[in-house]
Amino acid sequence: MSRLLDVGDVCAGYGLTPVLRDLSMHVDAGEVVAVVGANGAGKSTLLRAITGLLPVSSGEITFAGERISGSSPHAIVERGIALVPEGGRLFPFMTVLENLELGAFNGRSRKDMAENLAEVMTLFPILRERQGQAAGSLSGGERQMCAIARALMSIPRMLMLDEPSLGLSPAMLERVFDLVRTVAASHRLTVLVVEQNVADALDMADRAYVIEHGVLVKSAPGRELLGDPDIQRAYLGI
Repeated sequence: MSRLLDVGDVCAGYGLTPVLRDLSMHVDAGEVVAVVGANGAGKSTLLRAITGLLPVSSGEITFAGERISGSSPHAIVERGIALVPEGGRLFPFMTVLENLELGAFNGRSRKDMAENLAEVMTLFPILRERQGQAAGSLSGGERQMCAIARALMSIPRMLMLDEPSLGLSPAMLERVFDLVRTVAASHRLTVLVVEQNVADALDMADRAYVIEHGVLVKSAPGRELLGDPDIQRAYLGI
């Protein structure tokens, strides 16, 4: 598989507070990769650095062989990276359909909006039923589906999800993760998910990274990390 995303020795933080410390990781095209760790480990900071929402103080981030660290968030989205932020962050007083249409804002996806809309409605049939409903009135699981569908409307090469389990019941979490697997497989889509629900994230991922205090401490196939005694003790209560 060809390497799509490369994070090399990246340091980033907020003001004088460092969060990521010489962190290096990569994602190959077509992979589902999880970044797991406790709350405050630096997982969301990593996504913010990749998307240009947070400047990188040192190191380099490349996507499809081209440097993106230092680029604007808009330019990074145009290159094919879509982020589903923590909590989805839909526009609550707009309809589901209007939220989805907002996802097709770049020139590459706008011309195919009708086709893409039909495709995401097929993937998420509940959104077809709810398309005229205000997004703020959706259930937690439905909001997460709508946020993922909105990101897919931009026709991304890589989909990034920030804590998709937040606020979901175990049953709905399993449903959302199953949909992520389905989307990744059917669209040959690369997925990077950061998650503190370690067991489900590792079960879903082809490969995974473990971050502690902004430092990469482990990397292995997801199922292999599930059987790691250190991971079981630290995150799974075994």
